[in-house]
Amino acid sequence: MREMETVAKLVASFWHTKQVRKYTGEPYINHPAEVVELVRSVPHTEAMLCAAWLHDVVEDTPATLRSIEYLFGDLTFGGQVALLVEMLTDTSRPEDGKRAVRKEIDRQHTAKASPEAKTIKLADLISNTWSIAEHDPAFAKIYLAEKALLLEVLEEGDPTLYALASKGVESSRAG
Repeated sequence: MREMETVAKLVASFWHTKQVRKYTGEPYINHPAEVVELVRSVPHTEAMLCAAWLHDVVEDTPATLRSIEYLFGDLTFGGQVALLVEMLTDTSRPEDGKRAVRKEIDRQHTAKASPEAKTIKLADLISNTWSIAEHDPAFAKIYLAEKALLLEVLEEGDPTLYALASKGVESSRAG
């Protein structure tokens, strides 16, 4: 593991310390670790691996994009990581309306993301699909319909992860 990726793992571990996965109760950091390994399995950069570790910290913790940029020091590298995390962070808020409206706002935000961010988002989708399909079949119906729509804006991501995500969403919807 490279130095900056180690920093990202430590930062993510710190921010997610008291969080657990919804269905399993396992440490939340296991989810970013799974996302990182999926990203690592395809062409990637160190900034992508760092962002994969950090992809949920702005949404789920007091962390900010500015703190991510600051922690990674070098303006170029820190800026790259922060920009990827920004592209991966949902922008909708509860006051924006019902779930369908919020998911559309988030989908439009994701549509503007870079191919690198879309690759990380695909890995996140794969990880979450496995968990939700296994542990919450009732909610999975809603979730998988949303993810089928999300896949429409993720085609610029890595083709291997896109195929795996598509297969996972379709097979889970059929099953």
